[in-house]
Amino acid sequence: MSSFVLDKESFVRRIKRLYTEWKAPSTGHDDALSNLDCIMSVVGVDEDVIYSKSMALQLWLLGYELTDTISVFASDAIYFLTSKKKIEFLKQAQNISEEGVPEIKLLVRDRTDKDQANFEKLIKTIQNSKKGKRLGVFTKDAFPGEFSEAWKKMLTASKFEHVDISTIIAYLMCPKDEAEINNIRKASLVSMEIFNKYLKDEIMDIIDSDRKVKHTKLSDGCEAAIGEKKYTSGLDPRLLDMAYPPIIQSGGAYSLKFSAAADKNHLHFGVIVCSLGARYKSYCSNISRTFLVNPTEAMQENYTFLVNVQEEILKLLIPNSKLCEVYEKTLAYVKKEKPNMVDNLTKSFGFAMGLEFRENSIVIGPKCQALIKKNMVFNLHVGISNLTNPDAADKEGKTYALFIGDTVLVGDTAPASVMTPSKKKIKNVGIFIKDDDDEEEDVDDKKATKPDQSTEILGRSKRNAVLDSKLRNEINTEEKRKEHQRELAQQLNERARERLAKQGNSKEVEKVRKNTVSYKSMSQIPREPEVKELKLYVDKKYETVIMPVFGIQVPFHISTIKNISQSVEGEYTYLRINFFHPGATMGRNEGGLYPQPEATFVKEVTYRSSNIKEHGEVAAPSANLNNAFRLIKEVQKRFKTREAEEREKEDLVKQDTLILSQNKGNPKLKDLYIRPNIVTKRMTGSLEAHTNGFRYISVRGDKVDILYNNIKSAFFQPCDGEMIILLHFHLKYAIMFGKKKHVDVQFYTEVGEITTDLGKHQHMHDRDDLAAEQAERELRHKLKTAFKSFCEKVEAMTKAQVEFDTPFRELGFPGAPFRSTVTLQPTSGSLVNLTEWPPFVITLDDVELVHFERVQFHLRNFDMIFVFKEYNKKVAMVNAIPMNMLDHVKEWLNSCDIRYSEGVQSLNWQKIMKTITDDPDGFFEQGGWTFLDPESGSEADNESAESEEDEAYNPTDAESDDETDEDDSEYSEASEDESDDSDELGSDEESGKDWSDLEREAAEEDRNNDYATDDKRNGKFESKKHGKSSKHSRREREEQRSSHSKKHKSNSSSSSHLKSSSSKHGSSSSPSKSSKDKYHNRDKHHSSSSSGHKSSGKDKDRKRSREDSRDNGHSKSKKSRH
Repeated sequence: MSSFVLDKESFVRRIKRLYTEWKAPSTGHDDALSNLDCIMSVVGVDEDVIYSKSMALQLWLLGYELTDTISVFASDAIYFLTSKKKIEFLKQAQNISEEGVPEIKLLVRDRTDKDQANFEKLIKTIQNSKKGKRLGVFTKDAFPGEFSEAWKKMLTASKFEHVDISTIIAYLMCPKDEAEINNIRKASLVSMEIFNKYLKDEIMDIIDSDRKVKHTKLSDGCEAAIGEKKYTSGLDPRLLDMAYPPIIQSGGAYSLKFSAAADKNHLHFGVIVCSLGARYKSYCSNISRTFLVNPTEAMQENYTFLVNVQEEILKLLIPNSKLCEVYEKTLAYVKKEKPNMVDNLTKSFGFAMGLEFRENSIVIGPKCQALIKKNMVFNLHVGISNLTNPDAADKEGKTYALFIGDTVLVGDTAPASVMTPSKKKIKNVGIFIKDDDDEEEDVDDKKATKPDQSTEILGRSKRNAVLDSKLRNEINTEEKRKEHQRELAQQLNERARERLAKQGNSKEVEKVRKNTVSYKSMSQIPREPEVKELKLYVDKKYETVIMPVFGIQVPFHISTIKNISQSVEGEYTYLRINFFHPGATMGRNEGGLYPQPEATFVKEVTYRSSNIKEHGEVAAPSANLNNAFRLIKEVQKRFKTREAEEREKEDLVKQDTLILSQNKGNPKLKDLYIRPNIVTKRMTGSLEAHTNGFRYISVRGDKVDILYNNIKSAFFQPCDGEMIILLHFHLKYAIMFGKKKHVDVQFYTEVGEITTDLGKHQHMHDRDDLAAEQAERELRHKLKTAFKSFCEKVEAMTKAQVEFDTPFRELGFPGAPFRSTVTLQPTSGSLVNLTEWPPFVITLDDVELVHFERVQFHLRNFDMIFVFKEYNKKVAMVNAIPMNMLDHVKEWLNSCDIRYSEGVQSLNWQKIMKTITDDPDGFFEQGGWTFLDPESGSEADNESAESEEDEAYNPTDAESDDETDEDDSEYSEASEDESDDSDELGSDEESGKDWSDLEREAAEEDRNNDYATDDKRNGKFESKKHGKSSKHSRREREEQRSSHSKKHKSNSSSSSHLKSSSSKHGSSSSPSKSSKDKYHNRDKHHSSSSSGHKSSGKDKDRKRSREDSRDNGHSKSKKSRH
């Protein structure tokens, strides 16, 4: 026993509580303690006894169970009689000397006289304590054994008046301290792990595989699971045990008591009631659930009612309430909601729990007058028995019972907190199975309805039957989804209106610019010679520029200066200073920037100084301006940097101080990178979990603290299909590091090579490559195991305060939340992309609704808008989601109970949200969010409005109509020619050319180049740009010649028509041949039209003659063609 350590602090605290309550009782539950003269307890040896008050008191005070030990609590001393080894342990308590703790005396057992001398000492101690008559004992505790029996005979002979103190001691131990609550949390965590990861999965597997398994086998499996590490959340298995044998009941035989035992009947696939509880360091927990296999609507309704009853009891468990009142109010609630269920309810709704599983004197029942205290722990359970299911297929399913129970902790306010928060809604415990026989019957019915078709063409009708059933299922799924969405739509408006009504008119307060004062008194103004000499002086200490204005030194704070400029003109240097003033920031909201906007403001000040240095002067007068210019810039930069930092910090929420844990076994991960980077360069570091938060320390020594209570969502993304493995924390409030605020912090490490050397020779069976691949696989497995172990340890250490969510990769879909397209992956409560930076994290609990934009048949992509419950928050948008993922996304949102809508247009969400926040009542009176529904008619109204706008603009001038008709006819002929040209040209280019053709073309281009330079000298080209064109212009002229000789099929009237139209518009008439040629034709059109406005009549004649020559060329080509 010498290796065991006594928790002295807990021992002193609890002994003081016992003696204080003995001397001056504060509870009204039972006043038996105040009338006692002495208290005694004895613990014997009996393996069959699991719970007893004597053992509980011993464990409460000492933390360990000491068998064959007598404890006597006298008014002035505490005596322990036990063996020598246990005395060694108790000596740790003997050294304690504190006020309020009586002297501790230890008696070693003497086997020579069978402890007779020790017994006599204890009897004398009891007689000398107060009056020495009334002895407080635990009357129900009776331990067998020679030592216990001998002490019992000695007490009987002494003729003390025995008073049972079981109830008052139990009530004394009922409010738990922090260490006890921690132990119960750990026990509850193990109970949940065994229930969720073993029992629930085992039952599901039995039902799926249709196996016959006895209740006792399942119960034994649960007891065996407590010894397996994967179910114990990293706790020491030696400190764990089952609080009672797990109870599994089904098949009509139900007893909703914890004294019941699992029978040897086989598990019936109907209603399955399960209860189990784990103990950690002797502190108990419990969880009870009911599984419903193919429940009817009535059964589901009854179960939901039972869950509501439990939630009602949680609200009533508040300090200073009587337990009998809680029972009566719950009973009244049941009578009001379902009066026919009163007789079927359990006789009590729970009991106090701790070192003993059931405290019989503190029960949520009709007769218990005990007051509820803060930090009491209850096994809160409620059940309904002897219910009938007339639709049951077999005899065992006709009678059923429902039972749910949890370990709950009473806090300062309602409701009490559930320490076993395993999901218990009908969707979590309902198991719905569809038999193959039912499906076959459905198919047979469909075939029977169409006998003629099946007899005519058997193969086709059979294929159609499968197709019909498939389509029908799809239609049913779509209809169910729409029906669910309609329900969500109704709830959405109601909840949103209630939420906004509770929030009230909380408008954002305008930020008033800080009114900076340079000097609060005259004594602060500097006495420098520059000030006296009426020169510019920059005061760095007070960030002020002192300027001479009309012979007076006037201080201006640096925040009033907008910008400065310096210039040198001749013999003088000019310094111009511009100030902030109303109207200086155009287009911005200046409200609050100026406390007195109606005052007179200085807009700018300019100073001039000579550059000429006079005889005897050290420097030129302009040196003062140069120096002032440099210092103002310097002070301005420093001021702006500080202000930017203050702006970053102003809305930061102050975090608690990280409490470092000195335990060497803290969960820790090494060689992690952090995103965003603390500094520009990427550095590794280690992440360690402490008492109330994480601390990341880089190799350089930088520290980043993340507290558990500031983590909104924690994610663990394994390296399956990724090149990095990461932990991501999405925070409630931003934290500051690297001089910036961050809401998302990520720790990751790379797996394998992110970049590949393409120059390296790759071979399929290269030994080095195979070894590298094997090493990478091993590294992935090692990292995944390390990260997963870290997450599990953190969850266990924080009592599930921090839970790591893992993205479902198979449910992912592509989208572009920022600039690039990434894979968005849903988790149990979020939609995330964590691999790319910046990350994208949407918490689904914060989402009001989702709207799909640009949902049209002919488009490949659509957009997704997230509207948050906080309407002042900017909506989140994901662009470019493939259209084939629309149903997938809808199904996911529907399963998460999130309302969605769709439309063909992109909406201006900034204006929409402003309209809602300005007048929320008016918005909901007009139908609220129903305006987004396609059936609402809003889109049809928009389309009709657009058509009305189109009709509104309808020119009625007959002359303009005629002119447009003529122009259309002229351009239509030109466009036909252009299209023909472009088609043939495209075919020529696509056919390809050999080297001889290319050489011939090059020679022709050279000749044309010489010709073009001659034309330029003769003045034929007026545009310089056009005359300087090289390859493109030569190619263009060559193609024009070839196209004119080959392609024009229109008659002479069309060519004259083209000539007149081109001359009328002053544009080039040559049709375009390709995209490059079109570009050059536009240049020609621009140059010729501009020259047409500016040139003389001679130029116009020259232009017409050139067009005539082209038209003659057209007609010649036509004649030759004919």
